[in-house]
Amino acid sequence: MRSGAKVAVVGGVFLVVAGGVGYGAYSMVSEETGGGTEIKSASAPKKTGPPSADEVAQASKDFFAAWSKGEADAAAALTDNAAAAGPALLAYRDEAHISKVKLTPGTAAGATVPFTAEATVTYKGRSKQLSYESELTVVRGLTTGKALVDWEPAVVHPDLKDGETLKTGEASAPPIKAVDRNGAELTKEKYPSLGPVLDTLREKYGEKAGGKPGIELAIEGADSAVPARTLLTLTKGKPGKLPTTLDAGIQTAAEKAVKQYGEASVAAVKPSTGEILAVANNRTDGYNAAVLGKQAPGSTMKIVTAAMLLEKGLAGADRKAECPKTAMYQGRTFHNLDNFDIPSGTFTTSFARSCNTAFIKLIDDTKDDAALPKTAREVFGLGLDWQTGIVTADGSVREATGGEAAAQYIGQGTVQMNALNMASVTATAKAGTFHQPVIVPRSLDDRQLATVSRSLSPTAHSQLVGMMRQTASWGTAAKAMASVGGDKGAKTGSAEVAGQGKSNSWFTGFSNDVAAAASVESGGHGGDAAGPLVASVLRAG
Repeated sequence: MRSGAKVAVVGGVFLVVAGGVGYGAYSMVSEETGGGTEIKSASAPKKTGPPSADEVAQASKDFFAAWSKGEADAAAALTDNAAAAGPALLAYRDEAHISKVKLTPGTAAGATVPFTAEATVTYKGRSKQLSYESELTVVRGLTTGKALVDWEPAVVHPDLKDGETLKTGEASAPPIKAVDRNGAELTKEKYPSLGPVLDTLREKYGEKAGGKPGIELAIEGADSAVPARTLLTLTKGKPGKLPTTLDAGIQTAAEKAVKQYGEASVAAVKPSTGEILAVANNRTDGYNAAVLGKQAPGSTMKIVTAAMLLEKGLAGADRKAECPKTAMYQGRTFHNLDNFDIPSGTFTTSFARSCNTAFIKLIDDTKDDAALPKTAREVFGLGLDWQTGIVTADGSVREATGGEAAAQYIGQGTVQMNALNMASVTATAKAGTFHQPVIVPRSLDDRQLATVSRSLSPTAHSQLVGMMRQTASWGTAAKAMASVGGDKGAKTGSAEVAGQGKSNSWFTGFSNDVAAAASVESGGHGGDAAGPLVASVLRAG
């Protein structure tokens, strides 16, 4: 046993002695729920039902005692998954170099016991105190009926997830002092949404920025491409100065905006250059959905669809367009929100009021189911490999046929986007040409940026921008954009998700040389939830 415990066979059973304390006669059996092992008494009757308060107190007390002594195997044996708990607890002691552990339980809430951990992290003569709060839950082992700690990595540390481990040593990358486009420092503390971004930038550009690594306690994952997350810094090292394209003022507005809704994301870019100005999220899982998300964007996709129809001459901003309550394409029926119709109107009217059927009825005229994916890729740069400086999902409009191709016209089906993708789409519509989004200057590493084969035709460009201006003036985006000044345009969207009672809210818009997009899961209409987020960001620009 790696903890130094001795195992002896007495009378045909195992006697486990750890630190001079005999744990009694037990046999090792498989725990069905966790894939590990639990200790089963040879004579005690099997208990059933939830653990009692006394069992919860005793099980947690025994676990805390073994853990605090550094007896990884003994502590793991008191869980329902010793195979997983053992390595994690051993790494806590030997890889993270955490000692002098004091675990103080709080008041139990049923079978859940909160606790405070206080310890010392020591590495090569450097020491620092570590303290944090976590919790554990006691469950009944299905095989033996014993009260056991329900093993989760978060028991060791609340930020630890499956496949991750704690490690103390020289940092994998030097620290950075990231600054915005005007030289203002960007930190996780001031801009929480930038945490994942700054971690990635540090890992990728720390050495290029001229920094020197320090010593730290960090969470490392099995995937080396995912940057480590620092928990405690023993020695700071020397930070290198890293310039970014972000704007501290716009980032502040974005951070504040997403707090209005749960599961919200927003991104902003500069149309004339493609520079990323802000990225913010408010999600329970901490996922950077603003740049990594992959969801249907609803009617915001009509910006791309309209561009394709305008370039092909199949629609014109001032030409009449049919907008019935429903429309069918190859056996699939599409309808407008609340089944509205526009008895007589132009293509601009259908765009501004987000009429689905007006777009569906024009599909046959394209005579090419791949027309939309081609425009998305060739003009808007979607699906290309964006070298932004961080990892991003760069949009996807796959080739499809029949009803699936029709669904793509209105941003449903297999179309996958995130806030950064749609902010870029709006930036392209405003500028007339695609500029690949970037978050750090290309000069840092001379990376190859994605380029498109052509710009929007001048005629299509002027009509598209005009239609977006009308949408912001009197269409579905008017209410949200009312407080935004300058030359402005927008498009709303709501994306239906199977099994989800309320649509996802999408909104994208521009004001002068700032374009922004936002999504709010289960937010409903685009102008209701995502719209105010985008407006806040645009006002800051």
